[in-house]
Formats: sequence, structure tokens, C-alpha cells
Amino acid sequence: MNKPLFLKIFINCLADSTVTDMSILFITNELCLDHLPGHKHPERPDRLSAVLESFQRTEFQDEVIEILAEPVKESILFDVHGEEMIHHLKTIHIKGGGRVDEDTKMSSGSWLAARLAAGAGLQAINHLRNGNGEAAFCAVRPPGHHATPVQSMGFCLLNNVAITAKHLLSLGEKVLIVDYDAHHGNGTQDIFYSDPNVLFISLHQWPLYPGTGSVNETGEGEGKGATLNIPLPAGTTGDTYLRAWDEIVIPMVEKFSPTWVLLSAGFDGHRLDPITDLGLTSGDYSLLTSRIIQTVPPGHRLVFLEGGYDLRALELSTTAVLHALMGETVLPEPVSNGGTGSEAITKMIKLVKENDF
Repeated sequence: MNKPLFLKIFINCLADSTVTDMSILFITNELCLDHLPGHKHPERPDRLSAVLESFQRTEFQDEVIEILAEPVKESILFDVHGEEMIHHLKTIHIKGGGRVDEDTKMSSGSWLAARLAAGAGLQAINHLRNGNGEAAFCAVRPPGHHATPVQSMGFCLLNNVAITAKHLLSLGEKVLIVDYDAHHGNGTQDIFYSDPNVLFISLHQWPLYPGTGSVNETGEGEGKGATLNIPLPAGTTGDTYLRAWDEIVIPMVEKFSPTWVLLSAGFDGHRLDPITDLGLTSGDYSLLTSRIIQTVPPGHRLVFLEGGYDLRALELSTTAVLHALMGETVLPEPVSNGGTGSEAITKMIKLVKENDF
């Protein structure tokens, strides 16, 4: 493996200059490779290595500003997570690692890696708000969308996208979070379930871990109607995802009128993924991502790496998404169509209309 990338442009230099050409931020840190969840664990360091190698092969590196991720301050974590949860993670860290739950483990480098992953989004916001890019891609691990306010789970220690969204809310923004990981982002949903200023939309395989994400989960209190789950059967292909986006999601997004979009980009919906059963390709991720980022103006678009456990699929999908962030349609693989899921979307459209979501 090539040595992971480091800065071409030191971030301190950005404070005095504004990028005028089309550019994106690529935020990462090789210390995220030091999170070692165990031999043969699906969420292995090679995942991030595949993403970094994909980036190094792109043709537009001159338009990308590489930023070294910095760890989030621990005090910020309490905006999203409870004290007992953070204490538990730190206790495991002090012991040199250990099991968090049945599927989630820590090594000696995991706590720093998790804080780097959580801090990357905050850095992205600062630089995008200063006009230093059109969009940002946070190439970090461990992933975060399963981490709830009180529990780390599902390979996730801290909820990276939620920590970023909370900061945006403190700035008076309205945030759209789209999660197209094959697994439902239960943690992100839980954190914002009663918040009317966050529209959470998840397209995921169902049934599948963690067992949440039914169409009936739509929010509560002031946040009622600000959660939209689109559960899809095994074998669903890209044409169904695009139909769901165009016919179900877009009307809700237009009504909500977000100022920022955060994308939990899990690539485990790819047809090559070893632990899920969807039928997507990197070409589908290109088209879907392009639609998602068009919901807000340039400079307000932020992507987080979530799941995805086939290395080749990760490479191809990362390439597709990076090009999409640059405003380019690049299809490393043909788009998929003709799979299952059309009937589920038809029923979902009817349900949405009947309940005036």
C-alpha cells in the first residue's frame, strides 16, 4: 500500500485565502488506521486504505485540498453522547482496548481514531464556511451512524455526522441528513428524533441489522414528520433508489428547505458487499449523490464515510462520489436496474400521500 496522503496545503494557510475555482476538501488522518477491531473484522483498516488509494488515483487532485483531521475536543462529545457512554469508552481505552459490544471492539489506537473521525466534520464546516471549498469528503473511521446518545454499537464508537449536525444547529442552520448505508442509521435517528430542524432520511435494506428503520418511525414531538425511512428489500437496484428520491424524498426536502446537507455515505449497498444483499453499483452512487448534493448550494455539502466492506467496491464508489462532489458524472460501473424494490416504493408513495408527510 502507498503511504496514506498528507497535506499538500497546510490548513493554516487557508485562513488567508479563498478558493475561487471548483474545489473540494478531503479530510483524513492515517491515525484512523490504528483502530484495530480484531482479526477478520469487517470494519478493518484496509477499508480506509482502499478509499485513500482511490483518491490518489483520481485525475483532479489539483482541485482537492487535503486536510489532516484533528481530534474533537472531548467536551463537544457531550452535546450528543451521555457521560456514562464516554466514560465507558475511555475506560476501555485506558485498559489498552477491549470489547464494547458483541460486534464492536477497541484497540489502543481506537479512542484517538474515533475522536479524529468525529472532529473531521467540524473542521469541514469551518473551512466551508470560510469559502475554502464547494464540498467536503471525510475519509475517516470508525464509522458513526449506529452510535446512539447512550451506546456505541454496530462498529461505531461516536456518531460523527450527529456531532457535526449539532454544531450546525448551534449556528442556526437547518440540516438535511441523508443516510444511504445499507444498514439503518439508528443512532442518528435517535439523536434527532424530536428535532424539527433536522430532516433525517434513510434508504436501507430491511430486514437487516440493527432492526430499526420502519416506515412508521417518523419522529416524535416537535420532530414528528422530520424522519423518513425508506426500507428496501434485498436485491434493490439503483433505478428504485432514484425513483424513491425523485418521488418521495424531493417533495419533503423542498418543504423542509435545508441550508446544509450531510451525507452518511455507506457503500455496503454495493452488489459486491459481503454482508448485505442490495444490488447497487458505483454508477448508482454517482447519480444518487449528485441528486442529494443539489438540495443545497455549493459550500454547504459534506460527506462522511460510513460502511462498505468490499475493498474494490469502496474504491470504485469513492471515485464516483468524489467526482459527483466536483460536479462531474463519472460511472466507474454501469448503473443497475431491474431488481426488486419497485413494489415497496409504490406502497411508500401511497403511504406518504395518505399521511401528508
